[in-house]
Amino acid sequence: MKQLGKISGIAYVMIFLAGFYANFVVLESLIDSSNPSITTANFINNHSLFGNGLLGFLVMLVFDLVLVWSLFGLTKSINITTSYIASFFRLLHALLFGFALFKLSEIYQITFKTSNSTNLQNSVSELLIDFDTLWTVGLIFFGIHLIVLGYLAIRSTYIPKVLGLLLILAAIGYIVDGMAKLFMSNYSDYKDVFEVIVIMPSVIGEFSFSVWLLIKGFKKQRSLAISKIM
Repeated sequence: MKQLGKISGIAYVMIFLAGFYANFVVLESLIDSSNPSITTANFINNHSLFGNGLLGFLVMLVFDLVLVWSLFGLTKSINITTSYIASFFRLLHALLFGFALFKLSEIYQITFKTSNSTNLQNSVSELLIDFDTLWTVGLIFFGIHLIVLGYLAIRSTYIPKVLGLLLILAAIGYIVDGMAKLFMSNYSDYKDVFEVIVIMPSVIGEFSFSVWLLIKGFKKQRSLAISKIM
């Protein structure tokens, strides 16, 4: 249990770091949603940076798959059927995110050593839409995963119940934002509001859970070290 907590905590931290870099430092700096020409030029002129962002997203995906396994191991003693359900929805999220990354990799390929053109801009725009749609659907499944994981935490005798409530609040943010992005034609008018709805609960809930996992995972190691000294 301690080892699974350590692995899960480290995996969460890696997802936070890689995701922040890939999405906010790289991808958002390259995309100008109002100007496909500038966006395409950015991908062409900053191809190495874009490649680093893709690598960051791949790191996210790998550690997300690690969490499918490690969180199942942590929660199966609470209710194995419910734990399978939580793992299933996280796996769905990871698979959809993987498909989304194929769209970004296509952009990487078609913008390598080429010149900007209208056809290229149209292709890049379509691939970005596909990437965003696949990731959005995946995040809805991720939200369902967090609801089930939060329920398991509440039912658990060793996970603080407050963490379960925080995870469920984070889940609601992901689902509300995802549904709005998919079905609201004027989503862009309220984008900033929805980002707050997603970011605040998810940072608080998932970061708190990550800290608990790390404390849980490394506590035994400290105790053993002290006992050896004594």
